[in-house]
Amino acid sequence: MSQDSEHGKWTVSSSDESAGEQEDGEKPSTSLPQQTGQGKGSEPSYPCSEARKTALKRKMSPLKHPDGSFPQEMALALKQKLPPEGQDWCLSSSEDEDDTKGQKGKGDAAAGARPKEHCPAPKEQRGGTHKSLQSQESSQPSEKVQDTWDLLNGENPFRFFLTKVKGIDSKYNLGALHIKDILSPLFGTLVSSAQFNYCIDLGWLVKQYPKEFREKPLLIVHGEKRESKAELQEEASLYDNVRLCQAKLDIAFGTHHTKMMLLHYEEGLRVVIHTSNLIADDWYQKTQGIWLSPLYPRLPPGASASDGESHTMFKSDLISYLMSYKSPALGKWAETIKQHDFSETRVYLLGSTPGRYQNSDKEKWGHLRLKKLLKDHVMQVSDQDSWPVIGQFSSIGSMGADQSKWLCSEFRDSLTSLGNDTKALTNRDIPIHLVYPTVENVRQSLEGYPAGGSLPYSIETAKKQLWLHAYFHKWSAETSGRSRAMPHIKTYMRASPDFQKIAWFLVTSANLSKAAWGAFEKKGTQLMIRSYELGVLFLPSEFGLNSGYFQVKESMFSNEPSSSFPVPYDLPPKKYEGKDRPWIWNIPYTRAPDTYGNMWVPR
Repeated sequence: MSQDSEHGKWTVSSSDESAGEQEDGEKPSTSLPQQTGQGKGSEPSYPCSEARKTALKRKMSPLKHPDGSFPQEMALALKQKLPPEGQDWCLSSSEDEDDTKGQKGKGDAAAGARPKEHCPAPKEQRGGTHKSLQSQESSQPSEKVQDTWDLLNGENPFRFFLTKVKGIDSKYNLGALHIKDILSPLFGTLVSSAQFNYCIDLGWLVKQYPKEFREKPLLIVHGEKRESKAELQEEASLYDNVRLCQAKLDIAFGTHHTKMMLLHYEEGLRVVIHTSNLIADDWYQKTQGIWLSPLYPRLPPGASASDGESHTMFKSDLISYLMSYKSPALGKWAETIKQHDFSETRVYLLGSTPGRYQNSDKEKWGHLRLKKLLKDHVMQVSDQDSWPVIGQFSSIGSMGADQSKWLCSEFRDSLTSLGNDTKALTNRDIPIHLVYPTVENVRQSLEGYPAGGSLPYSIETAKKQLWLHAYFHKWSAETSGRSRAMPHIKTYMRASPDFQKIAWFLVTSANLSKAAWGAFEKKGTQLMIRSYELGVLFLPSEFGLNSGYFQVKESMFSNEPSSSFPVPYDLPPKKYEGKDRPWIWNIPYTRAPDTYGNMWVPR
């Protein structure tokens, strides 16, 4: 079965069926180790998802706009049929598990002016390939590190940043960070570091460290298994200073999705929680988020392990999170953390770890952890039942036959908690706005169609939950100059009806899935979580605001009061219109070319 659309005929073969609760795009797809960045036949040198592999293939071997005639590969793809038990793929009036891995991309059009209908690329780009990894690395955003140092010491109480993006107006990168900025010696004299992540190009990562730090002890915390684990071990064996720590994933279809850096300096300790994979692609032309902690000084000799705690209990929560791995290597990092003063921390740590939790343990992780924090530490606001929840993410999991199965029941119940309200629950009418890129968002992006490799929503999942798409809103980020830098950031918030205020803001690795946030079992007595996730929660009370909300900055990089929160995309979000479709990675888009004049065929 197939469905025509303005972008071409949407088809999928039965061989692509998802398995169980697997998150879209998380199915392992391994390749033999090659040279750093890419290998034979455009294969990545690290394990990655089918969606990311497809994106790399299309960058290196683009399909030109056919002008009425299709390449043989495209013609074959268009003949493929959906499984007979599938339903018609039609989202125009429909109501309303899955993550990512990585490679690279390039696009030179400025972010300010949106392309016309067919978005022709400059003549020298049409039908061409994207930059090679080596060229991409050499053309990373080039703002001086000293400027970043000045930025960190300026008026930025939230310590929330975006990554630099190549191809946008330089003014939108002035308040942004590249990974080389974060690892700069200006931030401290590195003693050792730990990198937690999902997709890791070790050769590329090592090059991001300054030369003087490249032989310092480096611990890589990952979730790879079997062939992909062997590949990572083989690559790590090339570096005497690199050690690996495999996260335990005993529940099927879970992933190690946490993205965190622990940076131990001679001068102290820093924690970085972010949304980027450790691959070149994720630090180049995508919208990503970073929380960068203060420099935590070492406690004086004789201090107790409980000293140096913040009001948010960040230190003890971080230690608890590390200990959940049950790893001796991370136990040593927990001891290092105990020796430092975290009292300046003003955010709450929000994590997920795989397991089945009962009784009070349910409130330690996932969406129930968020619910408890919101009930205990957020003030009620007037007319709060009309304050919508906004979720923004880069991947979507299986959520059931209708909205009552998870999204508009347990998940919304957790995200709509504000203070210790003893009234009967009224959150059934609280709006939910879900921000996820449309096909047009991706087509007109800086990377073109290959940007969709990091948005791995599959047709197998989508066709089973057509109800969900009534909640979808377009990606638009004029406030940060990133409307054409596709989002890999994940954020959640509660906004006022006029979208001028927010009651809280969360930046996290967690996409919209039960695997990431947890789902009830045994009639609600047990919470089951499949994946490792980590984020930080910003609450007004921790920033000296007694109003119960943050004012939203009109422009993310403006000189508005420092107490205004820099939401990185446009509010209010704009709902999908009649012809808008969510980006689906594993179907072809053949009628309209992307910013390079190319098509998308996933095989």
